[in-house]
Amino acid sequence: MTSPMTITATAAGTWKLGDSTVGRVGLGAMRLTGSAAFHLGVPREREQSIAVLRRAVELGVNHIDTAAFYFSSLRSANELINSALGGPYPDDLVIVTKVGPHREYSGEWGTSARPDQLRGQVEENLRQLGRDHLDVVNLRRMRQDSIAEHFGALAELREAGLIRHLGISAVEPRHLAEAQAIAPVVCVQNQYGLHSPDPDADEMLRLCGEQGIAFVPFYAISGEAGPERASLADRDELLAVARAHDATTAQVRLAWTLHQGPHVLAIPGTGNPDHLMENVAAGALRLTEDELALLDAVHQGPQGQSGANGFI
Repeated sequence: MTSPMTITATAAGTWKLGDSTVGRVGLGAMRLTGSAAFHLGVPREREQSIAVLRRAVELGVNHIDTAAFYFSSLRSANELINSALGGPYPDDLVIVTKVGPHREYSGEWGTSARPDQLRGQVEENLRQLGRDHLDVVNLRRMRQDSIAEHFGALAELREAGLIRHLGISAVEPRHLAEAQAIAPVVCVQNQYGLHSPDPDADEMLRLCGEQGIAFVPFYAISGEAGPERASLADRDELLAVARAHDATTAQVRLAWTLHQGPHVLAIPGTGNPDHLMENVAAGALRLTEDELALLDAVHQGPQGQSGANGFI
């Protein structure tokens, strides 16, 4: 396995996210709250999650993805981030959150938030994170045909100074144009990876690259199994590439995703310190042209399940 001991996030290079420079390998906070995902499994040990966050910053990670609805029965991702890194936060740390889904304190999912409820969601993120503004807020589309009204509500909060930059998530290419007619979009966060679960994903990847917009895939490591990675069998091609680099298949999946363009930012989620170092080390893995062609063929194979119903 590729040794993570001396590799930092700088190995993957950087990208401009809004007006901040971030490493191309960040950290997704969802798994900090539970053993499988934010709404599955048992809560993690609080001190381990805090240690993962602090270790991530030590390794040069300065892009953390989170949300107020990332919580388990005992843990809140935002509260963990605040406790581990706040007071004050590192100057170069960019915290990206998302709004749109509505989740009861019981853990049950409700209907998506109305446009007039988004301010409350933004303020809840501010309160939990202990900040007076949010660096980037993604509007998580909840199957609505148009995002104009919701995105417009966030644009007003940006004008009011509560939000610095805006992004969109779980969208089709047409939604990017719809949002850009209202306010600048600095990132698009969609399900994407070697497994290719979304027929619009490659087009969105291309559009973002042409326009200098960060493309931030989720479930890039877990594949079509979503957060429950154990149910997914790795292909022989993937195993062969992993053996050639003395790496894990998760590292190869992450490396392949990063190879799709300099505008691709990875946010692998973990609450495990060893997995954190492996994810960061994957940013140093350089695939050959032949290996990329082999994995591209896997990517272009049968489509997996759509990510439209997943939460990240």
